[in-house]
Amino acid sequence: MHKAGFVNIVGNPNVGKSTLMNQLVGERISIATFKAQTTRHRIMGIVNTDEMQIVFSDTPGVLKPNYKLQESMLAFSESALTDADVLLYVTDVVENPEKNLDFLEKVQKMTIPVILLINKIDESSQEQLGNLVEKWHTLLPNAEILPISAKNKFGVDILLKRIKDLLPDSPPYFDKEQLTDKPARFFVSEIIREKILLYYDKEIPYSVEVVVESFKEKEKSIHIRVVIYVERDSQKGIIIGHQGVALKKVGAESRKALERFFGKSIFLETYVKVDKDWRSSKKELENFGYYPE
Repeated sequence: MHKAGFVNIVGNPNVGKSTLMNQLVGERISIATFKAQTTRHRIMGIVNTDEMQIVFSDTPGVLKPNYKLQESMLAFSESALTDADVLLYVTDVVENPEKNLDFLEKVQKMTIPVILLINKIDESSQEQLGNLVEKWHTLLPNAEILPISAKNKFGVDILLKRIKDLLPDSPPYFDKEQLTDKPARFFVSEIIREKILLYYDKEIPYSVEVVVESFKEKEKSIHIRVVIYVERDSQKGIIIGHQGVALKKVGAESRKALERFFGKSIFLETYVKVDKDWRSSKKELENFGYYPE
C-alpha cells in the first residue's frame, strides 16, 4: 500500500524552521538566514520514494501582526493547521514556551498527530533541556516531543522515520518528479530576497518585495528581469548604493546563486522602484501573491 500525506511545519520566527525544511526535503527550498520573518509564503517541498510521498510545507513564523503583510503571514501559518496529516511545531532552547499562547491553543485542539521539535539542542545543557520538555509537555500534552539540531542534522533521520510511520495510506498527491508546488519565478525572487536580507541592515530587507517581470529560458541560459520594490525613496537610494555599488553586489551574488540553483548561465537585470506603503495595502499584497487562497 502506498502512503502519502501533508506534513506542515509551524512555529515562531527564528527557531530554524526553514533549515529543518531544507534538511527534510534534501534541497534548498526555503530561505534560511539568521534574520527573523524570513519566510513570507507557505512553501511546499515534496519527497518521493516508491512507497510514499511526503508533502512538507514550511510556513511564515507565528507572530502578532503589526501590518497587513504580517497578517497575511499569520494567515499562511493558520491555514497549515487545517490541512495537515502530521503537524511539526518547531521551537528552540531559548524561546519562551508561552509565547503566542492563542496559537498554541489551536494546536492543542488538533486531532492529528503533533510532533513538537525542540531545535538547537547543541546550545543547551541536559538540565535545561529536561526543564523545557517538562514545560512543553504541560502546554501540549498530546504532542510527541523530539529534541533535534536541524543545522547539524541531529535527530532528523529519527524524525523522518516517525513521519513515515504516521502517514496515512493514500495515492500520491503530486507527480513523482515534482519537487515543489512553486514555479521557477518564485525561487528567483526568494534567492534575490535572501541576498537583500544578508546585505542590508535594519528595516530595509523587510520593506522589500522582489517581482520577476521576465523569465526567458533557453537550452543553456536564462534571461531574467526583476524589479525590487521598496516603500520609500530613501530606501531606493540605500538599495542602489553609491554609484550603484550595493545593487551590483546583490546582483552578482544573486546571479551566482541562481546559476547553482538552475544549473544554467544567468543573465540578470535588476531595477528598483518605489511602491509606497505596499506592506499595508491589501490590494498590493494580493498583487504580490500574498493571502492564502
